[in-house]
Amino acid sequence: MLYLWVIIAYLVVLIGVGAYRSKYVKSQDDFMVAGRRLSATVLVGTLLATWIGSGSIIAGAGLAYTKGFSALWFDAGVWIAIIILYLIAGRVRKFAQYTVPDILEARYNKYARILGTVVTIIAYTAIVSYQFRAGGMVLNLVTGISVDQGMIITALFVIGYTVLAGMISVAYTDVVNGVVMLVGLFIALPFLLHHVGGWDGVTAGLSPEHFQPMGNMTPREAFGYSLPTMLLLLGESGMYQRFFSAKDPSTARRSVIGWIIGTIIVETLVVVLAVIGSAGFKDINAEMVILHAVRFGVPVAVGCLLLAAIVAVIVSTADSFLLVPATNVVRDIYQRFINPQVPPKKLVRYSRLAVIALGLIAFLQVRFFTQVLEMALYAYTMYGVGITPAVMAAFFWKRASAAGGTASIAVGMAVTLIWEIMGQPFGVPTVYPALGGSLLALIMVSLLTPRPNPQKWQALEK
Repeated sequence: MLYLWVIIAYLVVLIGVGAYRSKYVKSQDDFMVAGRRLSATVLVGTLLATWIGSGSIIAGAGLAYTKGFSALWFDAGVWIAIIILYLIAGRVRKFAQYTVPDILEARYNKYARILGTVVTIIAYTAIVSYQFRAGGMVLNLVTGISVDQGMIITALFVIGYTVLAGMISVAYTDVVNGVVMLVGLFIALPFLLHHVGGWDGVTAGLSPEHFQPMGNMTPREAFGYSLPTMLLLLGESGMYQRFFSAKDPSTARRSVIGWIIGTIIVETLVVVLAVIGSAGFKDINAEMVILHAVRFGVPVAVGCLLLAAIVAVIVSTADSFLLVPATNVVRDIYQRFINPQVPPKKLVRYSRLAVIALGLIAFLQVRFFTQVLEMALYAYTMYGVGITPAVMAAFFWKRASAAGGTASIAVGMAVTLIWEIMGQPFGVPTVYPALGGSLLALIMVSLLTPRPNPQKWQALEK
């Protein structure tokens, strides 16, 4: 019961922060981009806590349980992506819009905006859905309630919390979440290592492949894990929305430095903990290894702190990935095409209704996948190949035409869906044919159509 009370206490604190911050929500800017006044410190916290979700704690840890340290290939793509984002963070803030589809229309056309919104809704509701599943797994382990009941509780909290204050509440609580996560993981490490008999116990309990850079992976398999995460993050709307929320371009750019340092530390710690746990906990669900470490591998006080960290990252990721498609629906569909003159107060109200509707859609998707890793790779690929090539071309390739960018999004989305429905023929991960199709469409269609007006790419120049 102590673990349950820790969860309740932590969630009450988050609700209190959200309720307090909700009084500052007066306009579209407040709800969607925190009034464009976030400092570098707050940005680092919210970028870190948003990215490190159940994709890392559940899916990444599960991969490390079965594959060992080669699971870091799942994270390596992220580290490369953040370095690239450093080059454009200031330019994104200078552009000063709200969403990635804003970028797509400015650089290409309204059809790219619509397709980008559709891809985002499909991918992001899938990501939110596996946060709900992860929350259900946590509550099942520490309280004994069923996973389904835990998912319902998680979904209700995340939806309600996101509705309260949008980006303002999400960003500021993420700073706390990031600190709790770092402290919890660092403190848990020596206790878990002691529990399994030290490093000698780890090496004795695992095969040599667990400690090799490639493990038993083929290069194709390793890059099949790296590419989806890299592609997702390069075009990830939540990160761009945070850059839009920065005080100024310099703040956005500086925040990326702290973000990459924190991400490398946290993701490496998760893999190390999972590998140690794999030596101490046999015959368990691989994706539950960190949760088993919380419950059975460390002292209760440390377990409570680490549990708070896990709850923190699940909530942070879920509310952030729920806020993005809600913003897309209201900003990129309703305001752009249906009612451009909608008053600010109504826009906030409609954004909150969109959060509720998309939260329910995300909850319904849980039944389509059996594992968090499976859901993560699908969502990462859908978004990464559908959006990222067009977004990167918007910043780095002046020759990319409106038709080329639009075709890239459409082909990437279509190939992902078709390849998944076909069950990944010949054992080829979906990311390879989908990325190939998206890039081919971008390059060939751009070269076969007229050059874009210079005003199109000048809007995203330094």
